[in-house]
Amino acid sequence: MPDLSVLDGPVLEVAPLLLGARLTHAGVTVRLTEVEAYAGPDDPGSHAYRGRTARNATMFGPAGRLYVYFTYGMHHCANVCVGPEGTAAAVLVRAGEVVAGTAAARDRRPRSTDRDLARGPARLCRALDLDRRHDGAELASTAGPHLELAAPPDPSRVRTGPRVGLRGAPERPWRFWLHDEPSVSQYRPAAPRRAR
Repeated sequence: MPDLSVLDGPVLEVAPLLLGARLTHAGVTVRLTEVEAYAGPDDPGSHAYRGRTARNATMFGPAGRLYVYFTYGMHHCANVCVGPEGTAAAVLVRAGEVVAGTAAARDRRPRSTDRDLARGPARLCRALDLDRRHDGAELASTAGPHLELAAPPDPSRVRTGPRVGLRGAPERPWRFWLHDEPSVSQYRPAAPRRAR
């Protein structure tokens, strides 16, 4: 089993270390090129900001688990839980390049270009066939979704900026990506709330 002990660290230190890591499931491997950090109760953008619920319970568990949630009534998104147990910190896997199992990823996303197969968190989950069944999966196990860390990325290639589409703490530069990677998603701020 891979050594994922580095995931026990603080979320802002761990998040950029996931760039270049490989997430594998259901015959597809994605090399991560973009992630976002979420710091639990200290972060208004986090699902855990207001405490533990049935939906976010996995975030409060040990590091190295997969937290998968359903959003907008149609999409799944996946996060790597990090930090000490109980901190509810997680790193959203926002985008990546399919490096193995391209045919299977194309079957799941038939109208997508190769660049877009896993470009964005919902597309990445679709390419890897991840959904709520995989919430809580241990990423060190090869029986289900699993993560293989890479050498830390060259710091000159790592960029940071605001998280995508976020209303809670949108100014925090907690999105990390690899410069000049075509699979990195386009930044979009949160849409303004409509007056009622």
